[in-house]
Amino acid sequence: MQKSRWMLAALLLCAGVAHADENKAQCDAGKGSYMTATVVKGPKFTSGKFLKGVELSHTHLKVKPDGSNDIYDVAIDNVFAQGYEKNSKQVPESLAQIRTGDKLALCGQLYDDGSKGIHWVHTNCGAAPTPQKPNGFIKIIESDGSSDNFENVTTYCDLWGKQRKR
Repeated sequence: MQKSRWMLAALLLCAGVAHADENKAQCDAGKGSYMTATVVKGPKFTSGKFLKGVELSHTHLKVKPDGSNDIYDVAIDNVFAQGYEKNSKQVPESLAQIRTGDKLALCGQLYDDGSKGIHWVHTNCGAAPTPQKPNGFIKIIESDGSSDNFENVTTYCDLWGKQRKR
């Protein structure tokens, strides 16, 4: 019985490592900066400017990247979030489920403007990714290592010009 438990634990650990490698490879292909981190505060709604009648609001989280004592701000564009409701003054449904203590996989653009953080953690609407405009993501890493991208909605991609390939 003890041997079965160890084998199960080993399989779950391997599955988690495999998912982490997939997330890192996906981020590298999307030209982003990758990190895993633990949520220490969030999510919090922040109003934004309007573009073509759509508010470009954000959700912010505070995270502690693995292997670091720093706290990073995560700026998440709500228009790309699953469950986003146009011009709503609340955190989208998918992002509202993020809790303190959750482990996240983040891919985006790092910034250091006196504070540390990451943004552009969303789809780039099919445009060729660059380090300045990566094809990013934000995912909660489940106990088995799996994860779902919360920032892959393309409904509002046309706000920034012609409709991009999806």
